[in-house]
Amino acid sequence: MIFLFRMLIVFLPVTLLCAQSRHDLLDEKTRELLHEGLSGELAKEHVIAITRHHRIQGSRGYRNAAQYVLGKLKEYGFSDKDAYIESFKSDGIAKYQTWQSPSGWDITSAELRMVAPDTERIVGYPEIAMSVITYSNTGEVTAELVWVGAGTSDDDYKGKDVKGKFVLATGYGGSVHRLAVLKYGAKAVICFLNDERATYYPDMLQYTGMWPRTEELPRVTFGFNLTYHQGMKLKNLLDREKKVVLHGWVKGIGLEPYFMDVVVAHIRGTEKPGEELVFSAHLDHPKESANDNASGSGAILDIARTLKELTNNGRLPKPKRSFRFVWVPEWNGTMAYIDKHPELTGPELGGKFLANMNMDMVGENQELVHSHLILTRTPNSLPSCVNDVVANMTEMIDNMEISTPRGSMSEFNYRITPYSGGSDHMMFIDRKIPGIMFSHSDYTHHTSEDTPDKVDPVELERCEIIATGTMWYLANLTDVQAADLAYLVNAKSSYRLDASARDAHMAGMGAHTVLEHSLWQQLACVSSILDFNDSRATGTLLQDFETKLRHQYESLVSIVAPSEAPPAPPDKRDERIPVRLTRGPLDFALPESALDSSGAAWYRSAEFTLDGDMRFELVNYIDGKRTVSEIREALSAEFVPVKLELVARYIDDLVKCGAIKWK
Repeated sequence: MIFLFRMLIVFLPVTLLCAQSRHDLLDEKTRELLHEGLSGELAKEHVIAITRHHRIQGSRGYRNAAQYVLGKLKEYGFSDKDAYIESFKSDGIAKYQTWQSPSGWDITSAELRMVAPDTERIVGYPEIAMSVITYSNTGEVTAELVWVGAGTSDDDYKGKDVKGKFVLATGYGGSVHRLAVLKYGAKAVICFLNDERATYYPDMLQYTGMWPRTEELPRVTFGFNLTYHQGMKLKNLLDREKKVVLHGWVKGIGLEPYFMDVVVAHIRGTEKPGEELVFSAHLDHPKESANDNASGSGAILDIARTLKELTNNGRLPKPKRSFRFVWVPEWNGTMAYIDKHPELTGPELGGKFLANMNMDMVGENQELVHSHLILTRTPNSLPSCVNDVVANMTEMIDNMEISTPRGSMSEFNYRITPYSGGSDHMMFIDRKIPGIMFSHSDYTHHTSEDTPDKVDPVELERCEIIATGTMWYLANLTDVQAADLAYLVNAKSSYRLDASARDAHMAGMGAHTVLEHSLWQQLACVSSILDFNDSRATGTLLQDFETKLRHQYESLVSIVAPSEAPPAPPDKRDERIPVRLTRGPLDFALPESALDSSGAAWYRSAEFTLDGDMRFELVNYIDGKRTVSEIREALSAEFVPVKLELVARYIDDLVKCGAIKWK
């Protein structure tokens, strides 16, 4: 007993010290109200309901899902003024900024059969909705089958006669159709999954789409997605030199002019209603697509319900700032919405939209799919305290016991990662609204295995609390909370400044340039607190922290880069200043799709080394103030050293296609 008492004396201070080392921004009362009010179980009920709809952009199935969301909002007490649908033309012709709308689409049934050398029904729609390549047109074909490998390059068709035939390939449906049908005269395409996942899950099929360009619409035919098992069975017959004949048909309307629906809901602020924080989730994707993205759509629907209920019954006060919820057709619908709402901008552009939580794949059962939550920070072009608030809320969740009757028993598993694209947070970031991406990724992504049984109410609730806690905290930031946040962000910024010096030194990069850009980011991160509380006390405290960071920067420069070479002379720099002419991220095919064949070929060569995230950031740095050389330096500091000539040529091509002009 005496020994045990002494052990407690020794270890108790350490335990207390560990407990005190973590500091939650969100007060305990609000945390517990959100924990009690938000329901992963109800969110999963929404997931199940949404997955019953074949939610292709511009389709009647998507509209049905949008009506479900709107109906639930009305059930939760949202008025016609505060919950509604905005519809946008979707005919494959209408453009929103640089983005072509998808065609409308509606089919009723489809089937693929083998008629020789054996008779077999291979697949049918609607029982396997993902089996038809989306945006397939109606039609009926009986024809021989030809194997073309991936089917996505001209070399795949050399020495093969595919005219008037079915083509069997492993490439993405739209890319195969573009070559096989539109260029080489095939009648229809059959694609099957043939990557590493397929060997483990041979009865899983992949979602692919035609996504026809405007000029291609009149010539679109149809195609089917098959499993690895089904595809290899057909290929093996062909390998044995059997003549394989297929009969396929698709019935219904096919491609048609229709609409993209964006569901919008509001909870109005009391003190600053014009300042808004936006929850977003894309509602589209084929049936079932549970995690991607019925999960995000169900999560923000439950968040809307909870905030409405808690503020209506007085358990939470009315928020000082407004919340907006948007359920969108991914990218295309968000671009249409941005095109209609030029006011949708962040403080840097003079707007009043302060933050975005983008929920895309937020309910995966980590025990079943061996995944983890990914929280993606804003890119370096948009430093923000929102990143540190989300990280703090995530740490808070990691120390909470969250369980539901039908949920998993898994430990919370998450990563906070540097910026990457892939969802609608890109659209908000482009408008200088700090957007955080919530996601998971696993083998079921864009496949028939993305089903509701793999959705975990516990993970849904975790993500809901992180997102809601962040937005509630920022919407109501008091002077005391702003000071608390300032100390946290200053500590994190100081660490990031030190880390940038270390990284530059270890990588042998231009330490002075890297440190200069890191200082700019950390100062902007600290000052962004003013977007949420601009009191005199907050401003004075932030000035002190900014001075401290500048002193730290000067000290690091003296250590890491005391004799670094001076900047390049003027004749080695490009002082031209590009200016943007569009809103929203550029269509992913630009600028190459607007260039002649020789100009476009450069983008497929080894010389062009900018990946999608680097291209996105390059455009984000075009602010009408930075020169081409300064853009190149910012890009190099964020990613890897990039040649000035590469950046200059890319911007020159954007000028050629009308997206950029020279100041």
